[in-house]
Amino acid sequence: MSRHRDARTESALARKLAALNDARELGEGRLDDAALQDAYDILERATSRRSLSAEHTVVGFFGATGSGKSSLFNAVVGAEVAKVAVRRPTTSEPLAMVWDSTGSGPLLDWLDIADRREGGPVPGLTEDGSGLVLLDLPDFDSVEAANRETVERLSGQVDVLVWVLDPQKYADAAIHNDFIRPFAAHGAVTLVVLNQMDKLAPAELKEVLGSLAGILGRDGLTQATVLAASAKTGAGVSELRQRLAAVVKSKAAQSARLAADVTVAARRLEEASGSGEVAGIHQQERAALAAGLAQAAHVETVVAAVRSSYRLEATKRTGWPLTRWISRFRQDPLRRLSLRREGAAEGNRTSLPPAGVAEQAQLDSAVRDFADAASLGASGPWRAAIRAAARSNRETLPDALDQAVASSDVKANAGAWWWPVFSVIQWLALLVAVGGLLWLGVLAGLGYFQMPVPEVPKVEGWPLPTLLVLVGVVLGIFLALTSKFIAAAGAARRAAQARRRLRESVANVSRALVVEPTEAEIARYGEFQKALADAA
Repeated sequence: MSRHRDARTESALARKLAALNDARELGEGRLDDAALQDAYDILERATSRRSLSAEHTVVGFFGATGSGKSSLFNAVVGAEVAKVAVRRPTTSEPLAMVWDSTGSGPLLDWLDIADRREGGPVPGLTEDGSGLVLLDLPDFDSVEAANRETVERLSGQVDVLVWVLDPQKYADAAIHNDFIRPFAAHGAVTLVVLNQMDKLAPAELKEVLGSLAGILGRDGLTQATVLAASAKTGAGVSELRQRLAAVVKSKAAQSARLAADVTVAARRLEEASGSGEVAGIHQQERAALAAGLAQAAHVETVVAAVRSSYRLEATKRTGWPLTRWISRFRQDPLRRLSLRREGAAEGNRTSLPPAGVAEQAQLDSAVRDFADAASLGASGPWRAAIRAAARSNRETLPDALDQAVASSDVKANAGAWWWPVFSVIQWLALLVAVGGLLWLGVLAGLGYFQMPVPEVPKVEGWPLPTLLVLVGVVLGIFLALTSKFIAAAGAARRAAQARRRLRESVANVSRALVVEPTEAEIARYGEFQKALADAA
């Protein structure tokens, strides 16, 4: 049953470590480097510790000068191994007592403990305590910088933390703020021992223990075990041994310690990240962005050119043959914009005005409004990252929009079915009018030369040649005027189609260069939050 529990614990720890690593990687370039480095250091320590002996549980005794830490250490191991009192006022080198040293060498090498002792049988401690490693460490308030560095390093490496306090300095703010409080998340692997209980009367002891428990609660160590002991009289030592033996027997301290480390790292990442629910991207933001980019890309200028080009081409094809040649002197607006060509393809450029200060400002404004709306609610660093993602293609956006306009199919070279019909009728009407004029000319010539003029057929009293001229001219003018109205309607329809296609092309650019990078960053933020929650 214990093995199954250990397997489940290890599996849960592996998931937490993987989640922390995911959160760290997702936070790269977004969060404070110090918080990311903390997470990396913890992952490195966890990897190293898990690769070493799982059969050994490392318990570190931490205490301030005068707390009797080394004396309590000796009392627990049942031997005078740690130097105390006048022979060494403060512990300067860490000492390891090892029970069942097989396989402990690499672990102690990693801990950088040179002074290693083999522990003997100790009642209440070693019956089930095989694999126990007890460390007597330098005083954490030592004036020696090297001693403090050793304590700080090993406090991050041991599996179980034993804080040894004394009645005089148990409430010292520096001890709690600088050393105990940073390990508030490690309550499951923390023992707090009030040493020198022999110096207190029973009533005083109860009061001090209550006060200590309150201070630890404010530190966040609500799960920590609090014991009272006396290295001098031996009171409480037996219970401390039993607690340590139970910890070793459970074989859960290593995983619990690493899990607490992961929780601390996750909290630091959360503090660096901040919290918040991002608004995300909605259809109205997409539409507003596309509209802003379309305006900056001169889409309406092209639409107007499509309308004018259609009407001009319709006039060239369907106008009165005698006057339509005049329209040939007018330049096609689409040709002027380099949009009337065979097979417009990607990579072509228009002759629209390049993006100047005003157009760039309009582009920036549209993207900024989109990014502000999409990032609303996100925490500070991630909101900045989402905004940066939206602007990541700022330099290439104007050129991409121009190419999108150039490659859009605005039917620049497409005609209309009615153009040849009207053109044929116009020419027929002109031929009829010319035929009538020639007929009248022949008649006039005959009369001028005093030759016999034949009788001219009449229709409802109208001479047929005159009627032909009138019909041809009137029909030609009527068709020309009619074609203008039809061309206006066709131009409006062609312009509407062009507007739709151009906006689709601009929307594709906005999606590829603005929306998708923003969506990717928002998704990254969501993945970060999930990984952080899994790690914490």
